[in-house]
Amino acid sequence: MNKYDQGLMWFRRDLRVEDNHALSSALQACRRLWCVFVFDTDILDPLPRADRRLAFIRAALVELDERLRALGQEHRTDHVGLIVRHARAMDEIPTLAQRLSVQAVFANHDDEPAARARDAHVLGALAHAGIMFHGFKDHVILERRELLTQAGHPYGVFTPYKNAWLKTVEAQHLAPHPTAGHAGALAPVPTEWRGPIPRLSDIDFEDNASASLKTATGASGARQLFEDFVQRIDQYEQTRNFPAVKGPSYLSVHLRFGTISIRQVAAVAWQMHLQGMQGASTWLSELIWRDFYHQIMANFPHAMEGAFKPEYDRIKFEHGKHAQALFAAWCTGRTGYPLVDAAMAQINQSGYMHNRLRMVVASFLVKDLGLDWRWGERYFAEQLLDYDLAANNGGWQWASSSGCDAQPYFRIFNPVSQSEKFDPQGKFIRRYLPQLAALPNPVIHAPWRANEVELAAADLVLGQDYPMPVVDHALARERTLLRYAVVKKPGKLPT
Repeated sequence: MNKYDQGLMWFRRDLRVEDNHALSSALQACRRLWCVFVFDTDILDPLPRADRRLAFIRAALVELDERLRALGQEHRTDHVGLIVRHARAMDEIPTLAQRLSVQAVFANHDDEPAARARDAHVLGALAHAGIMFHGFKDHVILERRELLTQAGHPYGVFTPYKNAWLKTVEAQHLAPHPTAGHAGALAPVPTEWRGPIPRLSDIDFEDNASASLKTATGASGARQLFEDFVQRIDQYEQTRNFPAVKGPSYLSVHLRFGTISIRQVAAVAWQMHLQGMQGASTWLSELIWRDFYHQIMANFPHAMEGAFKPEYDRIKFEHGKHAQALFAAWCTGRTGYPLVDAAMAQINQSGYMHNRLRMVVASFLVKDLGLDWRWGERYFAEQLLDYDLAANNGGWQWASSSGCDAQPYFRIFNPVSQSEKFDPQGKFIRRYLPQLAALPNPVIHAPWRANEVELAAADLVLGQDYPMPVVDHALARERTLLRYAVVKKPGKLPT
C-alpha cells in the first residue's frame, strides 16, 4: 500500500534514475509521482554566461528525461518525463508541490551551507502547506554524524577516519536502491509543463558552452568512463600522479552531479580492495577522502568560510597591486614555472585539472606567491567543471596547511622538482605550452636554466615568448616560513 497518493521527486546533485535513494523511496511511497529539476536562479545568477557546468547539467537532464520517458513507456504511461523550471528553488518547489496537490516532496541530502539553508526554507514552506519533506543520504557512503570518534565527536584527522570507515562499512552500505521495478508510479507531466529540456539560451546562458566540454556526459557517459577505468584500476597507484598519463578515473564531475552512484563505484573498489588489489585500495582511499571532506563540511561549517584551524586566520598574506598582479599571472598561466602554467592552461581550456597539479598550483599560490588560499579556492570554484565545495575547500586548506589533517606549513612543494618527478619527459608541459616544446627535457622544467644555444634552437626568447619566473622559489620559501611563524608552536620548529 502506498503511503501517499501523490508525490514530487526533486532532483539536485543526483542526475540519474538508477540507484537513486530518494527516487527509489518516492516511487515506492507514492501512487503517482512527478519529477522536477529547478535551474535555481540563486545559484545561476552570479555565474558567467558561458559556464561549462550548465552545459554538463543540461546534457545530463536530457538523458535523465529520456530515461524517465522510457520507463513510462515500459509501464504504458504516456507523457512521463522531467519537469524543468527556471526560478528560485526555495520558492518554486513549495509552489509546484501545491499546484500538483502532492502530499510529500522527496530529495537527496545536500550539505553545502547554502543548500541546507535553502532546504530549511523549503521544509518550512511545505510544512505550512501541510506537505511532508523527506531527505535521503545518496551523495556519500557515510554522512554527517554517522561516523564518530569514541568520544562521540566528528573526526578531524583522516587516517583514524579512514580506519573507522573501513571497519564500519558493510555490503548494506553499498547496496543499490532499485528504481526501474517501481517506475509504474511515474505520472504524466501536466500539459503546461511538457516540452523539451530548455536550451541554455532559454535560461540566459550561452548555448555554445557545450563546445568546451571535454568529457562524456550523462549517466551513459559516466558508465563508459567507469567501465574503462575498471580495466586499468590495478595500475592506478603507479599512474595517478603523472598528468601526461591516462591514470585517473575522470569520474569526479559525474560524482559531483550524481550521474553515477557513489555506491556503485565504491562497491567495486571495495570488493577489489578486499581482494588485495593495490590500485583499487588507493582509489577507495580517495573515495573515503571524499566522505571525510563532506562530513567536515557538515560538522564544521565555519571551515567553508575561514581556516579550519582558526589560528591560521592570523596569517598575513600579500595584498595590494603587486599581489593582484601575481594572482593574475597565476590565473593566466604566466608565472614562469612551466608545470604551474601548463596546469593553469589545462583548467582554463577544459575546466579540468589533474589532482597532482591541483596540489602543485595551490601550494605555489599560497607558499610561493604568498597569496590567500581563498583567492585560489574562488578561482577553482569558477573554473572547475567538477567543482564541489567540500572537496575544493578541503584541498585548498590542505595545501595552505590551515585545514584538518593538512600538510605541515613548512612542507612546500618545489614546482621544478615536482615537474621533473611527475612530468619527467615534459609531455604535459609541451601539450599546454607549445612555445616550450623544442626545449630539451633537462631544461623544459626551468627554462631560465637553458643556455643561449638551447634557447636559440628552440626559437624561444624568455620574457617575450615565455615569462621569466615571477618569484624565486628559494626566497619565497623563506618568506613563507616567516609568514607562518604566527602559528608555530613552541618546540615544534621545522628541521
